[in-house]
Formats: sequence, structure tokens, C-alpha cells
Amino acid sequence: MLQRETDCGPFLKQIHDSLDKGANNSLRALALTSAQFNLLFMLANAEGGTYTLKELEKRLHVSQATTAGVVKRLEQKGFIESFTDANDKRVKNAKITAAGIAVCVKGRAHIDISEQRLVNALTDVERLVFRELLKKIADNIN
Repeated sequence: MLQRETDCGPFLKQIHDSLDKGANNSLRALALTSAQFNLLFMLANAEGGTYTLKELEKRLHVSQATTAGVVKRLEQKGFIESFTDANDKRVKNAKITAAGIAVCVKGRAHIDISEQRLVNALTDVERLVFRELLKKIADNIN
């Protein structure tokens, strides 16, 4: 038997797939995918609502082509605008628009539902410990 009883990966995959499926289903009403919403939400929380495409690529852990494609689709929907850096024309920036902020506010309810599904079997103390352990793991593998 190749899988061990102590393996965590299968559980993480199952949780991820379930949350991603639920997010995509609920975000469909906003004409967004979870990948698009993640990028928007990241911009909404950025200082000045702006990141370079290279920063987004690193933060989202996706390729340059994927980042550019998501940015293009969000720009077509009017949720972000992209522009070249005034000091370096090779650098492209993405900035969230008022429409993007509005859709993030609506989408926050979808995040809250997913978060509740994730931790509803845990006590308040277990939720805090769980979050701290996830953060510790995420910091370690990045």
C-alpha cells in the first residue's frame, strides 16, 4: 500500500476541490471564476489597489500566461484596468476599478459561506489553532 494513514495530502486535495467547486458555482452568478475572484480580491486588498503582473503571478502561484489571461478577462469585464509603469515601460500594472470593488463586496458573502463550510465542525479554539497551523505550513512551503 503506497498511501499511509498519516498522509495529509489527500485530505488537502479533497478540501481544495470541494471549496473550489463551491466557489465556482456560487461566483457564477457574478460572472466570475474563483481564479478571477482571487485576483480581484488580492487587488482590492493591495495598497492603492494595484500590483504589477509579476507580483500577481508570484502571489497567485501561477504562470505569467495564466496571470495575463485572467487580467485580460477581468479588464474586458471592467473590473480592472491595466497600464504600463511610467518609469519602466516593460512593467505592466493591474488596478482594481470601482466595479471590481463592488463585485468583491458581493463576493465576500461567497467567501464567508465557504469559510463557514470549512470550519463549522470546529470549536472557536480549534478554528484559531487550525488557521495558525495552516499559516505555518503555507509559510514553510513557499
